[in-house]
Amino acid sequence: MQHYLFLALRVITGLGGIILVITTLSAAIRSFILPRNEVVRLNVWVFVGIRVLFDTAAKLANSYERRDKIMAHYAPVALVALPVVWEALVGLGYTSLYWALGEGSWQRCYTLSSSSLLTLGTTSTRHLSMAVLSYSEATLGLLLLTLLLSYLPTIYQAFSRREVTVALLELRAGTPPTASCLLGWLNQDGSVLNDNQQWADWERWFVEIEESHTSLPILSFFRSPQPGRSWVTCSGLILDSAALFFAAVAGTRPRQVEITFKAGCLALNRVYRFFDDKAGTEPKSLQPGQDEDEPGRADFDLACKELVDHGLTVVEDRDAAWKSYRELRSRYVPALRFMAHLTMAPSLKMT
Repeated sequence: MQHYLFLALRVITGLGGIILVITTLSAAIRSFILPRNEVVRLNVWVFVGIRVLFDTAAKLANSYERRDKIMAHYAPVALVALPVVWEALVGLGYTSLYWALGEGSWQRCYTLSSSSLLTLGTTSTRHLSMAVLSYSEATLGLLLLTLLLSYLPTIYQAFSRREVTVALLELRAGTPPTASCLLGWLNQDGSVLNDNQQWADWERWFVEIEESHTSLPILSFFRSPQPGRSWVTCSGLILDSAALFFAAVAGTRPRQVEITFKAGCLALNRVYRFFDDKAGTEPKSLQPGQDEDEPGRADFDLACKELVDHGLTVVEDRDAAWKSYRELRSRYVPALRFMAHLTMAPSLKMT
């Protein structure tokens, strides 16, 4: 009887090892090869665990600059931790397989698994089946490392393209950046009133954000080189500029501005929905209508005055314009607030 129980234990352990190896390999493939924005639970656990440590350290900082410096290391550390966790789980899975097949004690199986995973395998085994397992583990170990290394250039290329737009926008939107200032700069060459390359560039930027930040979600947490910049606040500034233009400026809506606004709303909301299940419930302080940074009627009127100073014609019915402005902002502000909180983005004056 005891013999059968021990045999059953070996079978269960072996099956557990196979499941662990397959699950880990599947997570790696879905993370970097599958062109879909799937939620990989194994990666989520790694990222959340590391995020807890960084959040704890950031809470001890006494300034935003210090917190930003701490959180700048979060995404790189989490990305490097992925293959470490993957290989550890593969090693554990193969250790279980070696033990289930009777290779020896747990210590012996762990030594064999580690040797196979971290070098080129070993043939110091009792059977041909063990040698096959050893070399297959060595192959998987190299594969997992290669996956990350091969996709690092892709990640940093996407990051670089994103940050170029963020830096260019900072030069055009004033200090502090505001939607009215950006519209004033655009009005100098007629970019607000006509379909032009600037709004088309921002449309493509939003499309890239949607694709890259859902298929490679760790990109969302790579912070800008300068503490005051963020792709999240940059997105909000472009969308606020379009919303202010639609609501307050007299005349027809240019088609390119409309499609850029639509692309931005879709991008932010899809990234937001991707992270919603991972990040939990939105904090009460960030609920719509309860944010201290939410622009009020006085801010809106001041923005309209600045538009007039920049040579734009503002609608006469300010009440209707204010109502339209709030309706347009409701399409993206919940997602914007959530992502700003999740990424610890710098605050942005919305108008």
